[in-house]
Amino acid sequence: MNTPTAPATAANTAKVWFLNGPNANLYGLDANKTYGSESFPVLRQRCEAKAARLGIALNFVQSNHEGQLIDWIQEARGASQGIIINAAGLTYTSIPLLDALLSFPGRIIEVHMSNIWKREPFRHHSYISKAADGVIAGLGGDGYELAIEAMSRLIGKTA
Repeated sequence: MNTPTAPATAANTAKVWFLNGPNANLYGLDANKTYGSESFPVLRQRCEAKAARLGIALNFVQSNHEGQLIDWIQEARGASQGIIINAAGLTYTSIPLLDALLSFPGRIIEVHMSNIWKREPFRHHSYISKAADGVIAGLGGDGYELAIEAMSRLIGKTA
């Protein structure tokens, strides 16, 4: 589990949570390179740098526990303009995660490192998509950065 990045204090800084689900902390360690070769800490650094360039205070976190992800979604209510989420394996199974996202009043982007529609059939249905304004999949770490850029536009923040 990672602790949230300390948000900037400027009044005009947008706040966005980037939630990563189970096993995302193992990115870069997969022999098949399904999720690319970048480690999770490197991916986090890329995302934090992108967010900083766009004037976004990013809380980039990861948990292997569904309840922790739900707690963070609830914490983001009223404190964040957007949530970017890679729910990982919970994407295909978690109705409680969907319910939490549906209660979030801001913008939501679903992101996946791999193209979930080119993988096993059980990965072709996402519960998270019902709550998301958009989905980015199959672009690896670049997709994470694109999600931050898209969120910046959705919440009205420009570089």
